[in-house]
Amino acid sequence: MTMPDRPPARIVDRLRRGDVFTPRCPSREILKHVTSTWGTLALIALMPGTLRFSDLRRKVAGVSERMLSQTLKQLEGDGLVRRQSFATVPPKVEYTLTDQGQEAAALVEALTDWIEDSLPLLTKDTAD
Repeated sequence: MTMPDRPPARIVDRLRRGDVFTPRCPSREILKHVTSTWGTLALIALMPGTLRFSDLRRKVAGVSERMLSQTLKQLEGDGLVRRQSFATVPPKVEYTLTDQGQEAAALVEALTDWIEDSLPLLTKDTAD
């Protein structure tokens, strides 16, 4: 058996980065939030800038108020979305991507673009 050309990663380096293939890896939870349908769509919808909850809900057609609220709370907890509430009547809440959120949104947007561009090939009947 040959030895690898580079030394194995130190445990501290592996812990810092995470290991998504390990069941308890904290990155799995964030991955789940970012790649869920509503998480992906919310991130992409917020790329151009700040949106109020109602505007975001209209833009992400088909999402329920409850599911969007839950999704935004998760993304906020992950540090990807910033929520700002204003003490007005009725209450006004705005959502903005953080720098990390912008980066994540660009990545899932690229994947979404690839899916849409490849849709004819991906859904092609394989029974031919």
